[in-house]
Amino acid sequence: MTRTLLIVDDDVDLCRLVKDGLGHEGFDVHVANSPAEALASIGEHEFDAVLADINMPQMNGLELSRRILDMRPDLPILVITAFGSLETAIAAIRAGAYDFVTKPFEIDQLAVAAERACQNRQLREEVRRLREVVTAQPAFSDILGESSEIRRMCNLIDVTAQTDSTVLVTGESGTGKELVARALHDRGPRSSGPFVALNCAAMTDSLLESELFGHARGAFTDAKDSRVGLFVKAGSGTLFLDEIGDMPPGMQAKLLRALEARTVRPVGSDSEVPFRARIIAATNHDLEAAVEEGRFRQDLYFRVNVIRIHVPPLRARGGDTLLLAQSFAGKLAKRLGKNVTGISSPAAERLLAYPWPGNIRELQNAIERAVALTRYENIVVEDLPESIRDYKRAPLLPSGDDPAEFLPMHEIEKRYILRVLEAVGGNKTTAAQILGFDRRTMYRKLDRFAEDKSG
Repeated sequence: MTRTLLIVDDDVDLCRLVKDGLGHEGFDVHVANSPAEALASIGEHEFDAVLADINMPQMNGLELSRRILDMRPDLPILVITAFGSLETAIAAIRAGAYDFVTKPFEIDQLAVAAERACQNRQLREEVRRLREVVTAQPAFSDILGESSEIRRMCNLIDVTAQTDSTVLVTGESGTGKELVARALHDRGPRSSGPFVALNCAAMTDSLLESELFGHARGAFTDAKDSRVGLFVKAGSGTLFLDEIGDMPPGMQAKLLRALEARTVRPVGSDSEVPFRARIIAATNHDLEAAVEEGRFRQDLYFRVNVIRIHVPPLRARGGDTLLLAQSFAGKLAKRLGKNVTGISSPAAERLLAYPWPGNIRELQNAIERAVALTRYENIVVEDLPESIRDYKRAPLLPSGDDPAEFLPMHEIEKRYILRVLEAVGGNKTTAAQILGFDRRTMYRKLDRFAEDKSG
């Protein structure tokens, strides 16, 4: 993308030098030799950034910055000042300039500063656009996103919602798997029925069996009355079994039998009770690996994995991070009674750079903290948690030319495998497919990495 700049300076030779130099760096540079000419040009043309000298006759760069920002508050201004004039540079920033460059400067230095200013404007535009998107009614009211991954997922939800097939929703913790299950329910013919959810993790066999299948009166000590289980309570609606990968082994066989027979037997009863609910399961585990390791029944895996919908991690969704952050900021500001309308560009840069291991849940918590603490209308970098403010990804390979920094091949392979594994949320099956390994090779390498670490 070509960046369009306006340079404002009464020094004709300097303007020609900068125009030629930045032109070779890929910028489209326009020149104005007076503030009046600059203001007229800004009124007629679209620029990505302005470079303005501080010392000019008729109107100095500080006053010009104020005038430009009155016309175009979204336009970043780089002021050019003499070396050592720190007070002047600070005054320029206070006047609304984005940044400053000191003379003498190198063209490549100026190009870096100009590119950063252009990116800042682009990010501001994106934040503004996303603010408008959030206020509009999305097709999926609770699933926000414009990334290709989310569009594909929503298309699959639309098609799958019209069927009665059992669905397995996969994805990392915090990605919004229950939102997907609710969307499948709400957009299908069962939407008039109840949506019943149960988290299968941290439940004993007996408690889980009673919750799902119900129990007869007197089935155990506290069973003073009979109770209908969730399979039946869901009626003609949807039963959502969250974290099915954590279901105790003893319950897996009973669940398989219920799904195959479409009936349940309440604890302490001799009678089978039919159920009509559609079943949606979800897990943050790699069930194929769990089957191979003997932690999950293969026949149950085939039974629940009729249609799979994978929810991508937040780090794979690009600009959706800002869209979600803007939505959270608006809702939380209203709830907390704060006048917070958006997110500053530097804060947005940090949000985009962070890998979000806790996904949407972590983002929501971070934005809630920022809204609660901020003193401004826009969330700034200082409002974000320290882990996000200071995050820097370690390079996969050395960036310098010092031979001492280079790594042996086995260490490069290790870093690359672990990076791929991180990108797919720890799913060993998916990582093995990307890397071109079979799963046994993948497990063998991971075991070796663990041994190296412990050794």
